Amino acid sequence: AKAGLIDRIVTKEVSRFARNTVDTLQITRELSDVGVSVYFVTDSIDTSEADDEFQLTIMASVAQKESQKTSKRVKWGQERRMEQGVVFGGSLLGYDVIDGVMHINEEGAAIVREVFEKYVNQEKGANTICNVLREEGKKPLSGGDWNIQHIIRILRNEKYVGDVEMQKTVTMDFLTHKATRNTGEAPRYYIKDHHVGIIDRLTWDRAQAI
Repeated sequence: AKAGLIDRIVTKEVSRFARNTVDTLQITRELSDVGVSVYFVTDSIDTSEADDEFQLTIMASVAQKESQKTSKRVKWGQERRMEQGVVFGGSLLGYDVIDGVMHINEEGAAIVREVFEKYVNQEKGANTICNVLREEGKKPLSGGDWNIQHIIRILRNEKYVGDVEMQKTVTMDFLTHKATRNTGEAPRYYIKDHHVGIIDRLTWDRAQAI
């Protein structure tokens, strides 16, 4: 639009245009400054009409409130599913998460067992384990090269002993969807023996003690 390639934007409704009132007004004003109007079909609002900004403000406020209600409904539903043991999030080294269920991936699981074996039984540090894995040509799930944080995250991840703790992070602002560490803002769900573990509990307990 700023490049002069568009002179008019047609969108279904205000709620599909932006998440909140401020963004809606700011964006439509910026577009207006470069001669681009926006028409909201369902709401019958046309920013080329001088008196439509007031109506746009009202509709944007309503859309923002609906977005907030939807966010709360989704969050409530997710928490009920967490209580039932449904896992949210993607796969991790050693596990494939399919439809909320964790399945052991043997190729990755072998690396996880090696990390715990070297750390607990061979008393090797995280940096040494990184070097060994590099020499063996093994890669973390994210690709790239091993670093100490990769090893620490494996050693601290309760999923490897068969437990699961959900809602470690929480999204407090439904507008930005920015997740932060959950320090009591929302309930956390810890389920013991939730799935088949890759390592035994004795090894896990020893690793945590170290």
